[in-house]
Amino acid sequence: MMNQKATAMAEIVRPAATAAPAGPPLFAFLSGRGALVGHGMARALPPGPAATLAARVAAFFRSAGPDAVLAGALPFDRAAEDHLVQARQVSRAVPEAAPTLLPARWTLRPDPAPEAFASAVADALAAMQAGALSKVVLSRSLLAEADRPIDLPVLLRRLASDPKATAFLVPLPGGRAAGEASPRVLAGATPELLIAKAGRAVLSHPLAGSARRQADAAADRAAATALERSEKDRREHALVSEFVLDTLAPYCRSLSAPEGTRLTTTATMWHLGTRIAGELKDPGISSAELAAALHPTPAVCGAPREVAAELIGRLEPYDRGFYAGAVGWCDARGDGEWHVSIRCAEIAGRRARLYAGAGIVPGSDPAAETAETAAKFGAFLRALGIEGEERHA
Repeated sequence: MMNQKATAMAEIVRPAATAAPAGPPLFAFLSGRGALVGHGMARALPPGPAATLAARVAAFFRSAGPDAVLAGALPFDRAAEDHLVQARQVSRAVPEAAPTLLPARWTLRPDPAPEAFASAVADALAAMQAGALSKVVLSRSLLAEADRPIDLPVLLRRLASDPKATAFLVPLPGGRAAGEASPRVLAGATPELLIAKAGRAVLSHPLAGSARRQADAAADRAAATALERSEKDRREHALVSEFVLDTLAPYCRSLSAPEGTRLTTTATMWHLGTRIAGELKDPGISSAELAAALHPTPAVCGAPREVAAELIGRLEPYDRGFYAGAVGWCDARGDGEWHVSIRCAEIAGRRARLYAGAGIVPGSDPAAETAETAAKFGAFLRALGIEGEERHA
């Protein structure tokens, strides 16, 4: 039964396939399971916080028609407003793109500096010793500026080159950033499935616990083995998988993690992952409602969630916005896919703000966690055509 459900998840969108028009898409999701691409703005869902998303989505689809699709982003802060849109045209055609990116010269600036991030990790460890916090995920960003506007269709195709990730591009609210002719978007290649729903079947694949991939095959295997045996990383991962199971359980008549915790990989990182599959009590529950209940998970926030979020607000020098929230889509039946918005950047014209985070638990080492965030910048930097600079991030 679960194999049939997993197969159903591979059907990424049900509307009839149509040819994609030229030009940058309004939104796009590309993975090994297929593509979902929207062109042209039809209308937006009235924005609001996570607590009201289910009601707003239900009201939207009552008047939107049976083939409508809503897609977009949920912010990290559950009290902040989301941004979901309906496209005039939805297709399953991968957007056309030239083979190379135009920008040739880049300037990079870490925010915060690596030393400041390591200091924040030390502060988080001290807070854990003093209180009830068991995990917090701290992030830092890398500001990249090119000598000309970033070509979004090309970037999207390059992000989609990793078969283990879902490449995405979604619009952000507020239109154009100051001094930029191009609209603001969030783009990335996330390896982490928050929730997928098809009928009664639901699937989640939380990731936590990471190690950098190595060019040498023996060193790469050693890194994977060390991660698999790491008590610290397994403890960090268990907080996430247990949170997902506990959150989904009230919605499901069956729910399990049949394969246990296993190694999974992207082109640049090893991760610990747990595939969680279930059957809903009510097939009418929207995937958007499930996504709103789940995010942000301990994989990007911490545990307890509210305590971790408060500490993040004190230790990070910027508002995360839509980083570490969720990106995805849902249709009138409630089916859809939502992914954790990591390995991503906010882009406007020539500028990109990349984000990377690391899970901090008792036993974490500030220098190692700083190195982990640098490694996580690697995939996006390479998609921009910037090679090797993560070593200096």
